[in-house]
Amino acid sequence: MNVDQVLDTPRPLGDGVAELPLWRLNLMRVGYAVMGVGLAVVRWPDVIFYDRSMPLFEGVVAVLLTAMSLLAFLGLRYPVRLLPILLFESLWKLIWLSVVALPAVVAGDVDAATREVIVSCSLVVIILAVIPWRYVWQHYVTAQGDRWREAAA
Repeated sequence: MNVDQVLDTPRPLGDGVAELPLWRLNLMRVGYAVMGVGLAVVRWPDVIFYDRSMPLFEGVVAVLLTAMSLLAFLGLRYPVRLLPILLFESLWKLIWLSVVALPAVVAGDVDAATREVIVSCSLVVIILAVIPWRYVWQHYVTAQGDRWREAAA
């Protein structure tokens, strides 16, 4: 094992694309599996056995999260390409926890349903732990963006 693998430093390949160490890819796969299986257990039954009496937005959420679980399963095969799915999962949960849950907790206004969502969203720590943050910084924050128009001739 070399220093780059230990330090989680992406190694450049011949085409300039950085490669993550295998252990990091497999750790990401654990995150995709947790996300995919968790959503499959909780949300797929809502879609497979759809009940027309389900409130409209509960149906929207069920279908959205079912699609997310399918993408998470695809992330098992392509962990780096589907990294935005892990980022999306992290962001929406962190935003919900800070904008909805935290004020409710501070106000002492947490009912059973809110408590259940807080516990569910708190599992985001697993996803946060498997994301290769240095890679995210290098490829989504500091890297040059895609061009907006044709290059001058």
